[in-house]
Amino acid sequence: MSTYIATKIRGVEMNKVMLLGRLARDLEVKYTQGAEPLAVCKFSVAVNRAYAKNRKENEPNVDFINCVCFGKRGENINKYFRKGNRIALQGRLQVSTYTDQQGNNRYSTNVIVEDFEFVESKNERDNSSEGGYNPTPAPNAGFSIDNDTEDEELPF
Repeated sequence: MSTYIATKIRGVEMNKVMLLGRLARDLEVKYTQGAEPLAVCKFSVAVNRAYAKNRKENEPNVDFINCVCFGKRGENINKYFRKGNRIALQGRLQVSTYTDQQGNNRYSTNVIVEDFEFVESKNERDNSSEGGYNPTPAPNAGFSIDNDTEDEELPF
């Protein structure tokens, strides 16, 4: 790291997570109690580790990362994504502490989703959700929506 960059970020704290992967399981949405219920959407994203192969099967090692999304954003993820769909998301890492029924301290690490993007077209999303989780990445995958997609097809 250059001295200039180190000088610029010294004293600044940062907690930023960016993921590109597939939904590893069906999404779970619950609503908080109260006058204005808030959606809480929980899901797991499977992300292949770069350059890490499983020695036994010669397949990529996969991390399953727990994510939580709140409000309208969580409702939209639940509405438009299913298990196996590719998703790009950005958020922050949050570690929570709780006490289990036996009185032991437990820790939970989640990515709190602040933004997400579609990575595949609606047809690709429909096809991948029928086949389930497929760890093979699509060619030329990125964080942007296909430029050939018409605005009328987008859900927002």
